[in-house]
Amino acid sequence: MKVLTVCLGNICRSPAAQGILQHVADQQGVALELDSAGTAAYHIGKQPDKRSIKALNEVGLDITHQRARQVAQDDFDQFDWILAMDSENLANLKRLKPANCRAKVVMFGRYRDGVNFGEVDDPYYGGDSGFASMREQLFEIAEDFVANLTK
Repeated sequence: MKVLTVCLGNICRSPAAQGILQHVADQQGVALELDSAGTAAYHIGKQPDKRSIKALNEVGLDITHQRARQVAQDDFDQFDWILAMDSENLANLKRLKPANCRAKVVMFGRYRDGVNFGEVDDPYYGGDSGFASMREQLFEIAEDFVANLTK
């Protein structure tokens, strides 16, 4: 199963989601191929934001190997799931989405009926506490998402 996590610039939420999903999937013995991307081209080739790196390092996860990239048209046929972090990025993805693509394009916090973990707020313009809150919310969503894949 291939999963792409998506936020605006691909330096805060989506690389954190990728790292957390990988960790949760490994813990639950679920094979996932993961990547992350942004709907904007602001940070192509850059590492995740140092505050995202720090927030994940605090729980033993290393995302320093990731590099930002922009969503590509091919992603819609290469991935099973494309998970937007918020409704604005979901709307952008739906505008880019080809009519008969392979991927399920959904908001990560609302990936199935009856589930509503909300949007993952962008912590970019805030302090460290926003990154810690983002991390905790992403863990909660990721654990439920991966558990749902095994049902």
